[in-house]
Amino acid sequence: MTAVAMVGREAERQELLRRWSGPRSGGRPDVVLITGAAGIGKSRLAASAVAAFSPAPAVVLSGAARLHSPAPYDWLAAVLSGRDTHDLPVPAGGLAWLAQDPHAPNERYAPEALLRLAVRTVRALVGTGPAVLVVEDLHALDPASLNLIGELATAPGLPALLLVTSRLPDSADSPELVARTLARLSGAPGAIRQHLPPLGTAEIAGIIAQVHGDVPAQLAAAVRERTGGNPYWLVELLAATAGRDAAALLREPLPGHLRTAATPEPADLTAREQEVLGCLAAGMSNKQMARELDISIRTVAVHVSNLLRKTGSASRTEAALWAVRRG
Repeated sequence: MTAVAMVGREAERQELLRRWSGPRSGGRPDVVLITGAAGIGKSRLAASAVAAFSPAPAVVLSGAARLHSPAPYDWLAAVLSGRDTHDLPVPAGGLAWLAQDPHAPNERYAPEALLRLAVRTVRALVGTGPAVLVVEDLHALDPASLNLIGELATAPGLPALLLVTSRLPDSADSPELVARTLARLSGAPGAIRQHLPPLGTAEIAGIIAQVHGDVPAQLAAAVRERTGGNPYWLVELLAATAGRDAAALLREPLPGHLRTAATPEPADLTAREQEVLGCLAAGMSNKQMARELDISIRTVAVHVSNLLRKTGSASRTEAALWAVRRG
């Protein structure tokens, strides 16, 4: 099966390209947050944009969490891995701690001192820039890395674009800490946040067409239902049915890892959210719900927003269908 091109994220990609304005001097880094569910295309979008930046960044620093054995400063340790660091203006002992060197000296550093050394290390790696700092899967990073990313977002005179991908806090190991970090990054001057929703039926049809040619809208809609509009699940399904006709996308069982992912556990809804969901399923407007539940329209809007997030729905109609399917 040939690799499928990215579909349905071009508007977000163009916004990232506009955000990149080349060499920077003074001021603080630009901050871009890309959030969304697992497999929704956050990393692919970020990589596609960075590859297309013009002028090309002089420096790209990219790091992620060690999912199986997290340790302090995972992001920076990933950045430093394999790099020649002997010329960095940072004490060798402190650099060894930041790089998670198993032979680091026994000398200990206070957390504040180590954070200052971490910021200094990034500044030295960036130099005069322009640089892109790519932070993959913020939701899985250790607390020290989260603190470092927060510091970098407001570091004066750092000629960089800070590009962060993350799931929402409720799927993080430390939801409150991740929520605070996302809020801190979102509050940086000029920060932008892109939340990637599931792909729509037309976009699903566009991806299928790259492999099978044009398909009926009904088939694309059914495939969207099977995959939840998740581009990763769709690509996995296309790979699993390679060499067969488009109908195999509906006929063949989902791969095992997708059967689990595509059938999520019931959303953890509060009693009030369940009431609002029932009103959505009944086709009520926000004004009607506010009157029915004796709450303000603003409170209704908050509950609806939470419901869309918790049910993985892209619209009120999808949330209502989600409720109907689950009784």
